[in-house]
Amino acid sequence: MAEFTAAVYQNEYLPDGGTDVNAIVTVTCTGAGVAGKTGSGSAGEIIIVDTSGSMGTETMAAARKAAKAAVNEILDGTMFAIIAGSDRAALAYPRVTSGPGLVAMDSGTRAEALRSIDQFVASGGTAMSTWLDLAVTLFGSVPQVRQKHAILLTDGENREDAGKLDAAIRRATGVFQCDCRGAGTDWVVEEVRRIATALLGTVDIIPSAEQMQTQFQQIMQKAMSRGVADAQLRVWTPQGAQVLFVRQVAPTVEDLTSRRTEVNPLTGGYPTGAWSDESRDYHVAVRVAAKAIGQEQLAARVQLALGDDVVCQGLVKATWSNDSGQTTRIDPQVAHYTGQTELASMIQEGLAAKAQGDEATATTKLGRAVQLAAETGNEEATSKLRKVVDVENEAEGTVRLKRAVDKVDEMALDTASTKTTRIKK
Repeated sequence: MAEFTAAVYQNEYLPDGGTDVNAIVTVTCTGAGVAGKTGSGSAGEIIIVDTSGSMGTETMAAARKAAKAAVNEILDGTMFAIIAGSDRAALAYPRVTSGPGLVAMDSGTRAEALRSIDQFVASGGTAMSTWLDLAVTLFGSVPQVRQKHAILLTDGENREDAGKLDAAIRRATGVFQCDCRGAGTDWVVEEVRRIATALLGTVDIIPSAEQMQTQFQQIMQKAMSRGVADAQLRVWTPQGAQVLFVRQVAPTVEDLTSRRTEVNPLTGGYPTGAWSDESRDYHVAVRVAAKAIGQEQLAARVQLALGDDVVCQGLVKATWSNDSGQTTRIDPQVAHYTGQTELASMIQEGLAAKAQGDEATATTKLGRAVQLAAETGNEEATSKLRKVVDVENEAEGTVRLKRAVDKVDEMALDTASTKTTRIKK
């Protein structure tokens, strides 16, 4: 039986006239079990592999091995399917034309699926909207499946009319989660990140073909460890208060503010997807009406709910004080994740400016990123930034753009921009 706990980190003291309350809420799950085994409905997995002509012989061979590795990690009893994606989406397995589009994993279906993957051939173009739409249709054909997850692999840029992919992403949002991977350097990070962000998944680069199998194994192992099918973060605020934002800030930065749905007039719900044994940190900012010195108020109640059941909660408080020693202190957790969120923005904005030839803006943004990475102890970001810029003064964020940068290093920095590190104790 999964158990959840919540811990709140904040400085609750506000100065005279102060209105904005910030808190980091850490939610931890233990005893999650494995996918589809908790009695809350079965689990479903779809493996989506780019089979367009750009994949070529070497990448296609690696993709076949990776897809097979993922199939071998799927637990018996899990419903699953395999999609071959090019300028149209094809159901590679199971080969059905009506009824349920996913089948239960067992020794027989596993062997059949592995043989179907052997038939993958690189040909055609790239229309990712059709891949997502087919996945939505397949998951819709198995209403007993509650935990819905997909892996998507591509090696190239989407070749569709503007808006088609965004429309498909909207149709898939809330239907299933999707971890996305790009092979090589001919795909567009921003494009694939839109899919992953909307579908509560991850995005990363697979620089070389030999790394593909391991990444697919790890993604599927993680998916199979998620024994809690779905959870909702709920934020209650008092009458007249305003939720400024709700962000997941660890293990990655994901802004959930626009994903709010109304639970009741004072409570908003935000999707978190499936859970394994893990901790996630959320930054919640609320604006309340200022009160007199010495008064206290509950600014927010942050809960995690499984269906209608609230399984844990943390309280965010506000107390007005005229003691500057209390009111000027910034909670270390809040300060740390504010820096991590800015770091993600600076990397993405800096790389975008560099791609547009705006070297001045790129230098400023990436310099600030170097400074933030050092301040927050994000060693992975620091290492990746040093492959794109020459650092003259880390503390001041003084850098020079490198004249020659491998595209894979830029893309690795971009995909890793939203990964955060926890505050060092």
